[in-house]
Amino acid sequence: MGIITVLWEKWTEFKRDFYKITLAAMISPLMYLLIFGLGIQTTSHGEPYMNFLIPGIVAMSTMTGSFSAVAQNMSVQRLYEKALDQVMVSPTPLWQFVLGQIIGGCLRGMYAAGIILLMTMPVRTGLIFNGWSFFIMFLNGTVFSTIALALSFFAKSYTDAPRYNAYIIVPMSFICNIFFSLDQMPNGFRQVVSLLPLSQASGMIREISVGGSPTLFGVVILFVYIAVFLSISVVFIYQKKNL
Repeated sequence: MGIITVLWEKWTEFKRDFYKITLAAMISPLMYLLIFGLGIQTTSHGEPYMNFLIPGIVAMSTMTGSFSAVAQNMSVQRLYEKALDQVMVSPTPLWQFVLGQIIGGCLRGMYAAGIILLMTMPVRTGLIFNGWSFFIMFLNGTVFSTIALALSFFAKSYTDAPRYNAYIIVPMSFICNIFFSLDQMPNGFRQVVSLLPLSQASGMIREISVGGSPTLFGVVILFVYIAVFLSISVVFIYQKKNL
């Protein structure tokens, strides 16, 4: 019941800010597609660069949509609206509150990715997006919702959320297999970047888009990130309750 309550709150927020959320999900990816996809007439791995770019933009959209839906909102609710304190004294199981926040953020990321897929449908690329694609999008959104929730619990002010975006989301957007292949990176650095969740998600979505399937290693990596940051969130919220 607690999960449904949190999701209902997210749904109410989504309906209220529908146009703002939709425009925010469209503008940056659209600029990347126009500038890099149409402005750079080249190939990647023997395919048109647009075929390489679109799956990466889809993965990036699930990341930014999920992260932004949780980080800023949860930081403000916890620090200024004291919503977390109200949850503490309510009969709502805390684990349900945590899962509701994560699922809500993930769904927002899926919505952002869906917009990109609709926008790129007129472009005849021959790319494939199927159930496996949406499964990886869901995992990727869950990863970054979980990361955002954990970081929002440690935020000292509402200005920390934009800093997290600058420290985490922006660097990943440019180095994690979105705009260029990891093969072009130097040894050592390439192996580290390949273990980041966005690198795995974008690589698997790109592989699926050409008729392949996700790798077990990549799926395990995403589940590891979810488990680590979910544990951090649960430990934090239960420790706070016991103070």
